[in-house]
Amino acid sequence: MRNEDDIAMRYCVLRTAGLLCVGLAVVDTARAEVTSFELASPDRNVRLTVEVKERIEPYPPGRRLYYSVRYKNRRVLLDSPFGLEFRRIPPLAENLEVVARRRCSVDATWQTVWGASRYVRDHYNELELHLREKTSDGRQLVMSFRAFDDGVAFRYHLPTQPHLDVFQLTAERTGFTFADDHTVWAADISHQEAPFEKHKLDDLKPTTVYGLPLLVKVTGSKTTGTVTAESAVPETWVAISEANLTDWAGMYLTADRLRPSSLVTSLSPRLDDPDVLVESTAPRSSPWRVVMLGDKPGDLVESNIILNLNPPCAIADFTWIRPGRSAWDRWWSAGYAPEVDFPVGTDNRSMKYFIDLAADMGWEYQLVDWQWYGEPFDPQQPLGTAVNPDPTVDLTKSAPGIDIPELVRYAGERGVKILLWVDWYHAEADMEKAFPLYEKWGVAGVKVDFMQRDDQQMVNFYHRLVRLAAKHRLTVDFHGSYKPTGIRRTWPNLLTREGVLGNEWNKWGSEATPTHNVTIPFTRMLAGPMDYTPGGFRNRNREDFEPVGMDTPGPFVMGTRCHQLAMLVVYESPLQVLCDSPYNYRTSSAGLDFLKIVPTTWDETRVLSGTPGDHVAIARRAGDDWFVGAMTGADARVLDLPLDFLPEGSSFRAEILVDSADAAVHPERLTRQQRTVCLGESLQGKLAAGGGYIAHLVPSE
Repeated sequence: MRNEDDIAMRYCVLRTAGLLCVGLAVVDTARAEVTSFELASPDRNVRLTVEVKERIEPYPPGRRLYYSVRYKNRRVLLDSPFGLEFRRIPPLAENLEVVARRRCSVDATWQTVWGASRYVRDHYNELELHLREKTSDGRQLVMSFRAFDDGVAFRYHLPTQPHLDVFQLTAERTGFTFADDHTVWAADISHQEAPFEKHKLDDLKPTTVYGLPLLVKVTGSKTTGTVTAESAVPETWVAISEANLTDWAGMYLTADRLRPSSLVTSLSPRLDDPDVLVESTAPRSSPWRVVMLGDKPGDLVESNIILNLNPPCAIADFTWIRPGRSAWDRWWSAGYAPEVDFPVGTDNRSMKYFIDLAADMGWEYQLVDWQWYGEPFDPQQPLGTAVNPDPTVDLTKSAPGIDIPELVRYAGERGVKILLWVDWYHAEADMEKAFPLYEKWGVAGVKVDFMQRDDQQMVNFYHRLVRLAAKHRLTVDFHGSYKPTGIRRTWPNLLTREGVLGNEWNKWGSEATPTHNVTIPFTRMLAGPMDYTPGGFRNRNREDFEPVGMDTPGPFVMGTRCHQLAMLVVYESPLQVLCDSPYNYRTSSAGLDFLKIVPTTWDETRVLSGTPGDHVAIARRAGDDWFVGAMTGADARVLDLPLDFLPEGSSFRAEILVDSADAAVHPERLTRQQRTVCLGESLQGKLAAGGGYIAHLVPSE
């Protein structure tokens, strides 16, 4: 297991193997103008070409900037445009010339506080182009491009200049033009709580915005004339997302009305002026636009490109930041647990019931969810709407029947820490007063909920809150949230966030299917940790599943017991909130001991196999131990899981949990197995429909 004592060493740069930056080179415009630039990744497999050229049909006329991307000699993106549009001033997209350029190569390794890997290599080549309009104003634009072995990234930078000091951005026209009508997985809701549906690119609609990450399977390409060598690799997997979303509007994609198989950016509008996306002053940089690339979908899961595009840690002392597992009261809701002679609700007696579970299980936290400071919502308004929060409640005062300092004391005596839920509206109004008080009480962190937006104002709220939380030694879990963009590298007290259609949806709907569950590792999880709230122990096969309603205690989950347990390995989240009740865990205990030992942060991650919607198998290392988790979608299957990640010359004792032979009738049952394994061998997992497989590999003495 990872040694807690060395956590203070995280986030230091361990090694800089190479850093070569060529100073700004001025382009001699008196000679033939240089209009084409190429940037290759360190391994030369990724090639990005940037060109200033006359318009490409059907875009408006003028000399525009375009980019294209090749991966292992396959055309992934054809000439795709850039462009920014503003209120009351002309767009910045046409009649551009390159006046200067700079190249840079970086190869560094840094260490994480927590995450999917202990060490992260940051290795890329960079090209920076300084552009100027051929007009009397001569407005300037700087474009930065980075080529990694696993993708490319680029961003806009508006330098300080007379004609663009204060600006209101009304559109970003970044395009992603694919070579053919490929298969795509896309979600069409703003705060990500939607399935990633399988489509063809040309079926996407220009009237719909699609959330990120957006996954594309590229096979072949449009060609003219002779067949090229592009068939050398069977397929290329591509994901589009963004990184370092700071003081900007969140990015989505929509179908380009002008070109087939093409996507274009769509940013979230401001609430105070829906015609404006970003209101700011120069100098200002946009977030990074990221194109992840790999031979297999698992290559994208292993990528750290989004983390690498964010600034280093801003917290000097982060020894107080602790990943872990948490008990949670809201899944059970208000109900009656037969093992205790009182109704379970939001009161001290109920919270101690859950704290006792956390203590018995060795879990680090108990999450005290909403209503601890009173009813936070106006009952006359739909839940979660913009006008829903009750402005009269006070998140510094406990409701009758609940005493947070007393719960902190009770939990502390049992080795458990308290996390508190807060509505974002109340946090926005009172966090300057509340967070110092929570620190004084001894609260460990906050779960902030119901934002459900990523316009510029809301993005800035996220940053203000996580910064203030760090000041008062509070961890953060964002719910009702937008996708991660890597700011957890800068603020590692941001442990996780929702932004995913997770287990709570089983209360009122049927969307959290096994097929969905094995799609999100290759879509939503590419952006970062996701608080799915796994660990449901009332298991049902899909054909027997029925939602019980939002406020009914004891919801069911689709899939087998092993399917839910495997989520603790497959789904990255350094805070794993276990959803079920003490009663269900204690009376249906098959696999419960696994929840006592599984870590939530890792030293190494290997994706063994998987495709979206079909199955996923991931191996993760914590210290010397390896954990293997596999999940399948609608179909039963046998998976061969090669152990080529084990160290040479060592043997391991494998403790295995697998679906029982009668899982089709009793999905809550599982079978235990043991064997000794070593490098070069394989595990064979027989998974039921909606099933799972877990192996804990411990070095033999």
